[in-house]
Amino acid sequence: MAEMLIVGIPASLRRGAFSTGLLDAAVELAPEGTRIEVADIHGFPVFNQDEENDPPEPVRRFQEKVRPADAVLFAVNEHNYGLSAAEKNALDWGSRPPGQSVWNGKPAGMMSASVGMLGGVRAQLALRQSMVYLNMFPVNRPEVFVAMASQKFDANGRLVDETARKVVRAHLIELVRFARVLRPDRDRGPEGRAPGP
Repeated sequence: MAEMLIVGIPASLRRGAFSTGLLDAAVELAPEGTRIEVADIHGFPVFNQDEENDPPEPVRRFQEKVRPADAVLFAVNEHNYGLSAAEKNALDWGSRPPGQSVWNGKPAGMMSASVGMLGGVRAQLALRQSMVYLNMFPVNRPEVFVAMASQKFDANGRLVDETARKVVRAHLIELVRFARVLRPDRDRGPEGRAPGP
């Protein structure tokens, strides 16, 4: 069976963000036969439709990294009840130009962490709303909401809470299963894949 490639989408540009720690944990906990590579969203200008056909180099590299992925995994920060500006900007750049979205048909996982009691649930709902238009297929269960995150990560930003780590692992297993169901052609190798959007 071919190796599964999942690309992680960061939520923050800040060093030491809990969402970055979640992606680090996912890389560590990836199921056998799965590789998780984290994309870089630094250096993106605010989305400008005038530039969508010739995007800046950081955006181009991002699109080229995400496009061949079998699935994507979003780390989510909640800002003012919604997605962080950095992540929403990456989502917008990835969706353009028309007919060339890197998100179309992609299975998607999502994880969030916050210092509050809800663990970023409202931001995940905002992301799910965008996924409807982008024709993405999110994993519904198990959900990953790491509440009271300052108690779940150590001083180096590593997720150390065992319950949270088990949920992250279970989410990844389901994302891989979901991707194999939605994209059975991927096990035939590159020649057997359906063309991208």
